[in-house]
Amino acid sequence: MKIFDTAKQQIVTMEAPSPVRIYCCGITPYDAAHMGHASVYLTFDVLQRRLNDMGIVTRCVRNVTDVDDDILRRSKELGVNYLDLAAEEMARFDRDMSALGLLSPDSEPRATSAIPMILTLIEKVLDNGYAYESGGAVYFSVSSFPSFGSISHLSRETMIELAAERGGRVDDPAKRDPLDFVLWQPSLPGEPSWDSRWGPGRPGWHIECSALAVRELGTVDLHGGGSDLIFPHHECETAQAEAATGEPFCKYWMHVGMVGLDGVKMSKSLGNLVFVHDLLEKWDPMVIRLAVISNHYRSDWDWSDNMLGDAAERLERWKRAGEGDYGIEGVRDCLDDDLDVPSALEVLDKESRLGGVSVPAQRLLGVRY
Repeated sequence: MKIFDTAKQQIVTMEAPSPVRIYCCGITPYDAAHMGHASVYLTFDVLQRRLNDMGIVTRCVRNVTDVDDDILRRSKELGVNYLDLAAEEMARFDRDMSALGLLSPDSEPRATSAIPMILTLIEKVLDNGYAYESGGAVYFSVSSFPSFGSISHLSRETMIELAAERGGRVDDPAKRDPLDFVLWQPSLPGEPSWDSRWGPGRPGWHIECSALAVRELGTVDLHGGGSDLIFPHHECETAQAEAATGEPFCKYWMHVGMVGLDGVKMSKSLGNLVFVHDLLEKWDPMVIRLAVISNHYRSDWDWSDNMLGDAAERLERWKRAGEGDYGIEGVRDCLDDDLDVPSALEVLDKESRLGGVSVPAQRLLGVRY
């Protein structure tokens, strides 16, 4: 199987043992799942289905960020406990993803479950000389880590711009460098707090995923998520994990393009969201699935309700054609070519015109009816 590796910036042949250890960054459960989420998780779902089809066992970990700035801010706005908000939104997320036919992750650990591991990792990063204490917080020193930037391949200026846009607090006076990032921070009044040798506080966002990945998988074979996570999240996650363990953190990086609406990236901060649960009230889940996977995973694309109509027509054509005996090898070849699902769908479209659609090929794409 060939995939585009973000760090290597080229298509590579994936070589990994069985089981393949996959870490896919999960949601921060302070709002409902939208099309951007669906695109990421359906991509990793199809990837796992093809690996399993090849006889390769997969172990997939998808974390839950149940404590960070976003969920704490939202819970305060709603006047509810942050863990209650997380539980409510995770229940809705699980219902939505189940309806779309996603395979269940092997593990879905919460950040709050990993506080002891987080503290251990921070201590190792400090002891190894890659972090410092300042202003009651602990920061990672990017200047101490020569390979910082090796995943994103961005200039320093671009890194600073993105860090500022994505909660990096580049103007924090306690930092030695605008790109340094927080590992541990004092909790504000009303926020959850845990004891540490640096005082009561809570973890930074990036260290949560490092701790969960190391705890659940050790070394990661394939790591990914949305392309907006390449920097700063995955860059920082790698740096602190390798600074703590002294071992390579991840073998392959796989990122999914952004989903937009009217030419603007779909995001909670902008409020331009199309929610999965709203679509499920009107459409067959398999129609929604087909609409999303009809776009190549690495491409940025715009959501349109017309996609649902096209996907519904496609599904109806397949149903009318009945069951065929061919197509599975063509679909496999497409998926092995950087997970080219759009071409795989065309293989099945062609098969439907010839008199029948292979059920095993459809199931390889996660389509059932």
